[in-house]
Amino acid sequence: MSIFKACDIRGVAGTELTDDMARRISRAVGVVLAGQKVVVGGDIRLSTPALQQIMVEGLAESGCQVVDIGTVATPVFYYGLQTTGATGGVMVTASHNPAQYNGFKLVLGPKPVSEEDVAHIGQLVDRDAQTQGKGEVTKFPVIEEYLNYTAGKARHGKLKVVIDAGNGATAEIAPRLFKKLGYEVIELNCVPDGRFPHRPPNPALPENLAALGEVVRLHNAAVGIGFDGDGDRVGVVDENGRPIDNDDIMVLIARQCLANKPGAIIYDAKCSMVVPEEVVKAGGRPVMARAGHTFSKTAFMQEYALFAGEISGHFFFRDLGYDDGMFSGLKICELIAEHGSLAAQVDDIPNYLLTTDIRVTYQGNDKEAVLDQIADKLAQYRPNRIDGVRIEFADGWGMIRASVTEPLFTLRFEAKTIERLKAITAILLGGMTAKVREAVIAKLPPECM
Repeated sequence: MSIFKACDIRGVAGTELTDDMARRISRAVGVVLAGQKVVVGGDIRLSTPALQQIMVEGLAESGCQVVDIGTVATPVFYYGLQTTGATGGVMVTASHNPAQYNGFKLVLGPKPVSEEDVAHIGQLVDRDAQTQGKGEVTKFPVIEEYLNYTAGKARHGKLKVVIDAGNGATAEIAPRLFKKLGYEVIELNCVPDGRFPHRPPNPALPENLAALGEVVRLHNAAVGIGFDGDGDRVGVVDENGRPIDNDDIMVLIARQCLANKPGAIIYDAKCSMVVPEEVVKAGGRPVMARAGHTFSKTAFMQEYALFAGEISGHFFFRDLGYDDGMFSGLKICELIAEHGSLAAQVDDIPNYLLTTDIRVTYQGNDKEAVLDQIADKLAQYRPNRIDGVRIEFADGWGMIRASVTEPLFTLRFEAKTIERLKAITAILLGGMTAKVREAVIAKLPPECM
């Protein structure tokens, strides 16, 4: 599987993403950004310092004016881009992937990178394209500025909050941010450790928030906030320690954003149909986007949206212009301060029969061809191809899509009755080849069968 993904570059450090490959990538990015100011940051993974140094050196040799902001969370990197006025940037991170992975999140101009942009970098790497110039490197610590800026965008609060950084890049930053605003912070896994020894760095999976829920209950906290490895994604547990679906968090935040002004709300294709329904009720305009942070950000910018969200936990706010898990956590705390119990707010949201993400491993390089075949077989249902294959009905939907970061398909189904959930599942299964169908059936929850 190629390390050049739809939204970024990512692979196993040392084997797929070697030092030599990193140098070639740095030179390729240097060709695109030659002579420009470029910000470089890196997360806390064990492989990051070496990769970050390679990137800094390669960009400088390409003639870039490199601003090295050191070890940071990705939202701090985005802030660094804004405050320095840089044209582009590279964040060394593999986000929510396990410890052995690493990669590069790219900013190549004012717009989010596209699949074509990442593919173009891959083509330059294949040719070992490079340019020479007289670049320079300056160090620019930016965390203090980020803390002051972000705190200035949020309200003070007094809630008791459990922060689970997962030993990731927010470990030393998030507690300071919340304390700066007056919150009583209980720290969990807030020592940086690139091995992620206590839990996987993906807060979108409920099982990864189990320890956070236990600590919330133990301390009678109002909420638990968990972050991914680089801090641009968030997961939430309520005061009962219950992991909250990000679909529901999106509804609450959308209502909050729409309380003062109408506007567009971006949601990804895997979200519950409750999200667009509730956005309309709140006076907003729901816009569906393909899942993936750069796709959501592109729609967010194109629509000049108030808010964009993904069930993976990427949340974008107009106040910032980028996705920030830590700021998202603050906005969730504001919801609790204003409206009371998070559990009660969530329980008040209408809900249908919605599966969790069904993850099916697939090692072939023909995922897009598989999806095309499914779409062809289901042509009578006029599948939505914004993200994989999604069949939609008045009372439910089902979809299969290719993960942009991992070798797997993800599926999700939703319906208003159990009978329709089973029927929609059967329709989607009917479009699959025997091999794919067999793998999917093995992963389906009982309610779909």
